Amino acid sequence: MNDLNRAWLGVVSADHTRRAVDGGFIQLNHGKRYGVARLRKGDGFAIYSPTERYGEKTPLRAFTALGVVADDAPYQAEPMSMGARGTIEPWRRRIEFLPVRRAALRDLDLELTRQANWGYQLRRGLVPLDPDDFAVLREVMSIP
Repeated sequence: MNDLNRAWLGVVSADHTRRAVDGGFIQLNHGKRYGVARLRKGDGFAIYSPTERYGEKTPLRAFTALGVVADDAPYQAEPMSMGARGTIEPWRRRIEFLPVRRAALRDLDLELTRQANWGYQLRRGLVPLDPDDFAVLREVMSIP
């Protein structure tokens, strides 16, 4: 049984996920506003990490964080360096992250992965997630 009306899946490397969880926020697509503006307070939010570190090729393919959107609107954070991409003022959302452990994609049966070429949509960085899939992730990833 699921108590959410909407849920989302963000695609973020595991090292960046740790920063987000520690800071209680999410930032997507190099800080652009459009992704985080789609979220509403109370929406479920799951993070899928294709890799351990941003820019690496070695696959991780795991769900690494879960939470609930905790604010009403995006906010702009302090300027930060993006290396060769220059300095940005990223747009973020506050997330109440739940205490969870990683879950390997290969160990889960989700509606998300039942479609042919399902992984292609992850290139957008943010995709709608079936609330029932969020419930499955919460059950599998929760720390007792």
